[in-house]
Order: sequence, then structure tokens, then C-alpha cells
Amino acid sequence: MASEGTHSMIERMIRASRLDINMFEEVEADTSATNQALLIVALVALATGIASLGTTGPIGLFVGVVLAIAGWALWAWIVHLIGTKIIPSHSTHADWGQLARTLGFAQSPGIFRALGFIPVVGNIIFAVASIWMLVAMVVAVRQALDYTSTLRAIAVVLIGFIPYLVLMSIAFALLGALK
Repeated sequence: MASEGTHSMIERMIRASRLDINMFEEVEADTSATNQALLIVALVALATGIASLGTTGPIGLFVGVVLAIAGWALWAWIVHLIGTKIIPSHSTHADWGQLARTLGFAQSPGIFRALGFIPVVGNIIFAVASIWMLVAMVVAVRQALDYTSTLRAIAVVLIGFIPYLVLMSIAFALLGALK
């Protein structure tokens, strides 16, 4: 039988995947949900790794999980900086933890990436799960930053993606050089 915390996390993952704005508000306020968000990030990284296990191998899977967790922390920091300092709304009030939790739960649809290994449809499933995660991320940003405009949340995600991509590319390049 699943523990109450596990049940709550799975229920929240389902609600996040349904883009339930109340769930994002709930985890934003629940400081105890940070560990759940971290676990979701690790599970989605494992799911992503399973889909590409043939090309990455077990060491690549481990490195992928570590980089996913570091990337999640970095992404929350970048979104926090842009959303609260560069383009806040009049009602914006959020800390790093609130964004980390909501962005972690926004990765919930990524669990379907594990099906990416299936011939013919795997790449489609992987792409759909990735787009679904992006949409959930916009909802998470909108709720965590108390925006009334979805366009503002989209702007934060798009602007934030540039430095995130650069920094994560550097991290992957450094790891590649260590091989």
C-alpha cells in the first residue's frame, strides 16, 4: 500500500498533468512539497533516460539524472530572476522554492517520455510529452508568479530558456570533455 505522501505526490502529478491551476497554487504554498518536486524531476530524468538508454548507456542515465536535478534548480533560479526582477507584474511575489516546486511538478507529463523507445510511435510520444511539459511549465510560472497574463508567463519561459540552454550546453560540453 502506498504511503500518504506517495499517494499525494502521484495525485498531484496527475493534477499537474491536467494543468490544474489549483494544484500549482497548492504546491507553491506547500514547502514540504519540495522533496516531491525533486523526486518528480529525477523520475522524469529516468524516464527520459530509458527512452535513450540505447545511446547513452547506464552511466549516461546517471549523469542525465544529476544534470536534470541541477538543471531544475538552475531553471527555477533563472525563472525567479526574470519573473520577479525583470518583468514582474504588480502582484508578483515569489521565492525560489515556490518556483522550484511548481516547475518540478510541471515536469509530471514527462513520465510518458519513458515510452519513447517504442518503434514508430516512440518519437511522437516523446515529443508530445515534451510539449505537454512546456505548457505545464507556463501554467506553473503563471501561478507561482501570480500573473494574470499567460503571455507574460510565456515571455518568462521563452526569455529564460536562452540562458538556461547556454548554461546547460556548457555543462554537457564539459562532461563530454571529461570522457
